[in-house]
Amino acid sequence: MRPDFLVIGAGISGLMSAIHLVESGARVALVDSGENAGTWANAGSLHVQMQSRFMRLYPDQVPQVEASLPLYAAAAEEWIALDARHGSFELVRKGGLMVAEGAAQLAFLEKKARREEELGLSVEILDRAQLDQIAPFLGDQIVGAEICHNEGKLNPLIANAKLRAYAASLGLTILTDRVLSLEDHGSHICAIGAAGRYEAAEVIVAAAWGAGEVVAGLGVNIPSKPEPLHMNITEAAAPRIGHLIQHAERSITLKQLSQGQIVIGGGWAAEDRGRGMPPGVLAGSFLGNVGLAAQLVPSLGGLRVIRTWAGMNTTIDGASVIGRLPRHPRIITALPGDAGYTLGPLVARMAVAIATGQTPPQDAAPYSPARFAI
Repeated sequence: MRPDFLVIGAGISGLMSAIHLVESGARVALVDSGENAGTWANAGSLHVQMQSRFMRLYPDQVPQVEASLPLYAAAAEEWIALDARHGSFELVRKGGLMVAEGAAQLAFLEKKARREEELGLSVEILDRAQLDQIAPFLGDQIVGAEICHNEGKLNPLIANAKLRAYAASLGLTILTDRVLSLEDHGSHICAIGAAGRYEAAEVIVAAAWGAGEVVAGLGVNIPSKPEPLHMNITEAAAPRIGHLIQHAERSITLKQLSQGQIVIGGGWAAEDRGRGMPPGVLAGSFLGNVGLAAQLVPSLGGLRVIRTWAGMNTTIDGASVIGRLPRHPRIITALPGDAGYTLGPLVARMAVAIATGQTPPQDAAPYSPARFAI
């Protein structure tokens, strides 16, 4: 029988979309290209506050990210609920620290915090004495920080494995194929894949950086782009870092897993080697990333890096894309904005609510794909 829904993309957004649809009683097919999904290379940060890296690299997109901050806070709560439902993902939410190494950086954080607080985030500025009470491991040059209490961290390997296992228990299987285009036949949608054709009454597009190509020619021009990024993990150390650590000016994220390993990331560039290969590690990114980590947390300087890898992030315009295509309402997008792993489960729930005629848990109107209509 023709399924009720075809979900394109089996990363966190697509997987959770398929799970919610099956739980609602729908017949669902799930297809994924298997090409550089950011979900499977993610470092596990739960981002809520505006990231200084993003603000520096994409200043034109800052207004969209800032307007989306309530969505990020709600997305963190969605992860809390998932963690409680499916067993521990090693989720810890002690907050995220964005540290400053001088007066100018601290002034930037103070201004940013005021804007974030107005939008409902739980933030405050800490001086060095207050930081020493919760993060005494930071380097002597750190003068203060912004703490966002909404933020946290989890182990994505555990979260991804448990959610995939739950999907399998519901009877969901993932078909491996790259969907090239969609055809609207009025009564149903046909997806044209490299290896086959797939028909369904409706389609949810959760294909991250590939989404723009999938919906090309359907009255929208979604500017989804791949962004290859670099990450590292160290050998285990005594547990010390309870927070997600970022920097007011430079690209870095630090977090410690429950087994003691330190995950170091934060947006350093990797080499895009095309669809058929994962992004390549660049020596300059590796050295710069771990060097900055040791500068911020000197005790990391003696640890060995046991693995380094790269994965594909997605950029669009700073905001999520959630809703029915204006000219093709049987096609629904479920595309998170920046920090897609954080937003993915909530974006999926919102897209499925739209698909099944329910009220989304958050207002989806600001994220409509109609803004890309051509």
